Amino acid sequence: MAATAMLVLTTCSDTEAADSLADRLVSARLAACVNRIDKVVSTYRWQDAVHRDPEVLLLIKTTEARLDAVAKAIREASSYELPEFVAVRVDTGAPAYLAWLAEAVTGS
Repeated sequence: MAATAMLVLTTCSDTEAADSLADRLVSARLAACVNRIDKVVSTYRWQDAVHRDPEVLLLIKTTEARLDAVAKAIREASSYELPEFVAVRVDTGAPAYLAWLAEAVTGS
């Protein structure tokens, strides 16, 4: 059975934190690829107040089997009290790309 591809979204406070997390995830084979999107502005409610802050968005390509480990790595690396962790199942994609993704996180 083929690995189920997943796209995980998380935010970081700055590019240094984002690059460090991306390197950690790819080096540990928890992610095949991480895209960094700079200059994101997040508007959110936290502790009964509306905030607007600059952030860096990471798009993490991984598999369902690696989700728990990715979530743990995000929690450990984050400076946030409640780090973002949103996982979306990838139902469709180029077969060769999805095969590469699965191989990149398993090493097989």
